[in-house]
Parts: sequence; structure tokens; C-alpha cells
Amino acid sequence: MWRGKARALLAVGLGMALEALACWLIGRLGRSSSWWWQWQRPPPSPVREVLFFPSRVTCVESLLAGEEAEEATPCACLLPHGESALGRLLARVLSARRSLDLCVFAFSNPQLGRAVCLLHQRGVQVRVVTDTDYMALKGSRIGELRRAGIQVRHDQDSGYMHHKFAIIDKKMLLTGSLNWTTQAIQNNRENLLVVEDRDCVNLFLAEFERIWEDYNPAHYTFFLKEEQQVQKKDKTFPQTKLQLK
Repeated sequence: MWRGKARALLAVGLGMALEALACWLIGRLGRSSSWWWQWQRPPPSPVREVLFFPSRVTCVESLLAGEEAEEATPCACLLPHGESALGRLLARVLSARRSLDLCVFAFSNPQLGRAVCLLHQRGVQVRVVTDTDYMALKGSRIGELRRAGIQVRHDQDSGYMHHKFAIIDKKMLLTGSLNWTTQAIQNNRENLLVVEDRDCVNLFLAEFERIWEDYNPAHYTFFLKEEQQVQKKDKTFPQTKLQLK
């Protein structure tokens, strides 16, 4: 009988010791610690969002102020404040922490240009692919990106580089009909799909890497074979698409 009591006392003592150990561990880690809450919370659901344009005109200065702003001050502009498709797009772009791979036909919107330059200043790796003809038009932000030190490559083909997609941190895809122009954002009927889907992202990543390598300046010929033959005959210099840069 005394053995049974001893076992019961031992079990009670062991339980109390384990409870004390658990309390000590919780006290050490703290319920407010990121480790505790990450362990407690389920992983966030993948992003699935559709943006439709034209966008409502709103002030987006609070987004473009960036993390460097010392304190939030109310904007004095007369534009309405609130949510808009452009604001949501800017928020997605500015969420990049490691990389932004942008493949866009036309890029002239100043707010998006500022956002991409801001990412570069933060140390985010930014790569841009665009079309030769449209990067030379008045209002294009491509020159601004290049002056900021951002890598930009363009096509040398007779057809257009007509893609319109972006990949954020190699895990979030933005794609649709939208060009990154003020005309498209404020006046056109456009759409943009924002999705975190590993299979889709990997397909677009592979396409971006393929285009990035194809548009490597080391591969530029500057003259097509037929134009080279004409040049030899009449000693003239043909106009090429690259002269628009």
C-alpha cells in the first residue's frame, strides 16, 4: 500500500515540476514575443486580389513618404484621401523587401516611378525590361530609373516587348492589361491580378529570366544582316530601332 502512495506522490510531484517548467519557459519567452505568436497563429492566406481601372484620383503621398518619414503629417493637398486602385497598386509594389522584376511595355506614371526608385534606395534589387520605342517617348520614366542606377534592358526586335507584369520578392505576381502609364491608370478600362501562387510565379520568373538574357546588351547586333549588306553596297547607315534610346 505504501508503494501505491509513493507512486501517487511521485506522479503529483512530477506534474508540479513540469507545470513549473512550463511557466518558467513562458515567462522567459513572453507571450508578446514574435516566436510565441508565430507558433500560435496559422500562416497567412496567400494573396488573391483584382484591381480594376480607371482609378479614383486620390492623394498617395503618405505611401510614397516611405519608412524614412520621421512622423506622419497630414497632407495639405486638395486631392481626396482614401483607398484607390492606384494606391493599392503602390502599396503592393512598395511591399517588396528583396527584389522587384518588372516587365512592362510603357512606363510613364510618376508615382510608380517614385515607388520603384524608393525601392532601389532601400536596397531592393530592381530589374526592368521595357520596349525600345516606348521608352524614348516624352514622359517615360525609364531615363529616371537609369539615372538612379536601376538596371534596365530593352528589346532589339521588330515586334513590341508587350508584356505587362511584375514579380515581387519572387513570390507575388502582378499581371494584367495595365500599362504603368497615367493614361491607363486614370482613363482606361484596365485590370490587374495580384496573386501569390507558386506555380504561376515560377512560370513568369522563367519568362523574365529568358527575356533578361535575350536582351543582354552583349548580344546586341546593332544592324540586321540585311541592313549590313545594304550598308556595304551604298555605305549608308540605316536607321535602327536602337537609335531611339
